[in-house]
Amino acid sequence: MRIWDLPPKILCRQHLLGEHRELHGLWNIHIHHKKGYSAHPETCRWQGKLRALYDRHEALVKEMQSRGYNHHSPLDKRLATGARSQHIFVHTAQEQKAILKAKGCGCKV
Repeated sequence: MRIWDLPPKILCRQHLLGEHRELHGLWNIHIHHKKGYSAHPETCRWQGKLRALYDRHEALVKEMQSRGYNHHSPLDKRLATGARSQHIFVHTAQEQKAILKAKGCGCKV
């Protein structure tokens, strides 16, 4: 599970769509108090920051649409509470870029 802290524009197709899918899973863990992955560091760092998570979703959707993908899974903005920004990181932005570069996947890092 990973929500990148990098601009969606630099993500390859695989990572853009994969993050979108995982973001929905993370959203559901928080909204519905699901137990699966609730102790995962990526899940924990979004506790109390659903507004920031919602905003990340919207940024992903905007990039998806700019690439011609359809989007049919909006999040309920009324549930987007808490902090608007994320300042806790599992990996720094530089570390995330290195992770993506090592994958050789086409991300623009």
